[in-house]
Amino acid sequence: MLSNQTIQSSIDELRSITKIDLCVMDIQGTVAATTMDRVEISMELIQEFTQSAADSQVVNGYYLFKVADEEETVYLLLARGSEDAYMVGKIAVSQIRQLMTAYKEKLDRDSFLQNLILDNLLLVDIYNRAKKLHIPVEGSRAVFLVEAQTDDSEEIMELLKGLFIPYNGDYLTAVEEKSIILIKSLSENEGYAELKNTAEMIVDMINAEAMVNAKAAYGTIVQELRDVSKSYKEAKMALDVGRIFYAEKDVIAYHALGIGRLIYQLPESLCRIFIREIFGSDDIPEEIDEEILTTVQKFFENNLNISETSRQLYVHRNTLVYRIEKVQKATGLDMRVFSDALTFSIALMVVSYLKYLEALES
Repeated sequence: MLSNQTIQSSIDELRSITKIDLCVMDIQGTVAATTMDRVEISMELIQEFTQSAADSQVVNGYYLFKVADEEETVYLLLARGSEDAYMVGKIAVSQIRQLMTAYKEKLDRDSFLQNLILDNLLLVDIYNRAKKLHIPVEGSRAVFLVEAQTDDSEEIMELLKGLFIPYNGDYLTAVEEKSIILIKSLSENEGYAELKNTAEMIVDMINAEAMVNAKAAYGTIVQELRDVSKSYKEAKMALDVGRIFYAEKDVIAYHALGIGRLIYQLPESLCRIFIREIFGSDDIPEEIDEEILTTVQKFFENNLNISETSRQLYVHRNTLVYRIEKVQKATGLDMRVFSDALTFSIALMVVSYLKYLEALES
């Protein structure tokens, strides 16, 4: 059903152009929208018109019209004013019908896209419904998943609607309460650099306009409509993997997830076996405290360069070496050796993944 606000906007516009007052009510007589101060006609007469076979009628100086949807009367429209009121009433009826049709098409499109994303459609249904909804089945597309830290997802949806419109082949929908899905149409010259720019633009706009933090993830580029679900699943994985391993990043690309994507797909039991082999238990040893972990992380970022790491941490070289040796004593891994450093880095990521799983279960 159309919103009363949409109907009100429509008849307000007609009123400003024609100076004819209009009133729209449902078949029970409840006013949905009006430009009249009051309706001086009894409900009995309105009900008689509703039950009659006529599509329009003049009653007590009002022109009454039925607004039907597939032969079922949904609204009643009253027009009052000069002799042009009848024509304006007919125009208003036509406009409301068009709004209802557009609303139904939007619902049909949203339903189609949601089922497409969730892989709930047969291939033949995809092609048939896409043709009916005038959605091209071929063409470059990628799926973005946008998550904002707000309870008002409608506000975020409205912001994005201002940037991405169906006319350009872009579609917005949602299958979860806290995230919004953008199916972005791409030109032949657009690639992953443009996807990154789009994701950054979305995050920046939400931060500035809605004043909330947001993250955007995107999947790989697909060439056919039937593969949109694949790009969506990749975007969803990117958002999950980013939440675990790259919490500081606001934009996450599936193709750039690296080893985090591999760990995310490993069985929990295998991860726990690996951690026990490294640390001797399911937890990081107590000797390796947060300060040492921060030191090791900075050491990795500087490609195992002791001098540069000590400079950035404002610690003496010997202090840094002491911390590295402390890790070696607890795990048997020497951070100055590339293979050992790689093993320890992976182990820390696996620990983060296991903590994420535990948080989900609690």
